[in-house]
Amino acid sequence: MGDGLRSIRIVTHDDSVLASARAAIESSSLADDALAGWSVAHVENWRELTEAPPAPGDVVIVDAWMRTTGPEDRNVYEVLRQLSGRTRCRTFLLVDQSNAEAQSIARFCGATGSLTRPISASKLTALLGLNGGPRPALPTQGRGAAREDQLPEALLQTLVTGAAFSSAAPAPRETRDDALLKAVIDPVTGLFNFSFLSYKLDEEFKRARRFHAPLACAMLGFESQASDDVLRELAAIFLDASRDTDVLGRFDENSFLFLLPNTGPDGAEIMARRVADSADERRLLDLVGDRIDIAIGIGNFPSPDIDQREDLYGAAREAFLEAREAGGGIVVSAL
Repeated sequence: MGDGLRSIRIVTHDDSVLASARAAIESSSLADDALAGWSVAHVENWRELTEAPPAPGDVVIVDAWMRTTGPEDRNVYEVLRQLSGRTRCRTFLLVDQSNAEAQSIARFCGATGSLTRPISASKLTALLGLNGGPRPALPTQGRGAAREDQLPEALLQTLVTGAAFSSAAPAPRETRDDALLKAVIDPVTGLFNFSFLSYKLDEEFKRARRFHAPLACAMLGFESQASDDVLRELAAIFLDASRDTDVLGRFDENSFLFLLPNTGPDGAEIMARRVADSADERRLLDLVGDRIDIAIGIGNFPSPDIDQREDLYGAAREAFLEAREAGGGIVVSAL
């Protein structure tokens, strides 16, 4: 496909995109320029990238206006999800300048980021300069027969039918933002909802297994019912005790699920203790005026008895039920 030292592989059906990229490369004449040694390669169908993965260090640009053909690529974000972890190179989404949500959603779907039209030498230079040079090959591990979770249906519907890439006039930015948030956020607490948690549990577990990294799953909750104000106060406690990389969500009416990437048993227990202590200091009350006792159960990967995401969740839930039965506190799964 490309004949340079490294290739920028562009998935598009738009000849003008290819022309602008090639012009940007050709206009680079300085020997120390970030574009020296790069070539442009046209990819007509994104599946080519999974059948014959690019070399580590290449870059993939996926045109948001690419034509899609079936359930696996019903929108460009699902294509990014399919490519995530399989191409062994940085992947960027090519979008219009007016698309304010592209960067965050592209990253959510596994891409490195986004690039706005039209492609220019300065944009490519900035893009490649973020992390110049080839990346090492990713560790390989069989995926087995585990099912591939798709994005939450509500989010997919928003992306497909919303104004993000519609040929019609875009809706106001506030409308698009609200629709995207409603698809993944619990309206009471502002944490992620059950559908998104399910998706992220699948994604984070596969990432931890692929890179041989630790992953902790913590389930928190209480037996009684609480007001929306108390639930929001709990959510604030959770957020204050967490890191940017942690995934916090509401599991059901009175329980929550935390996914803590790159966190071993000790780190998970420290985080759980911060949450429990903060909740205890607030002296939160349920709907009948009784004090809320937080119970926390923790499951950890890797573990000899945890082979799939359901095992990790099951370990955390069993530990949570044990803690709740004891009247609160923290229990770390023995699995």
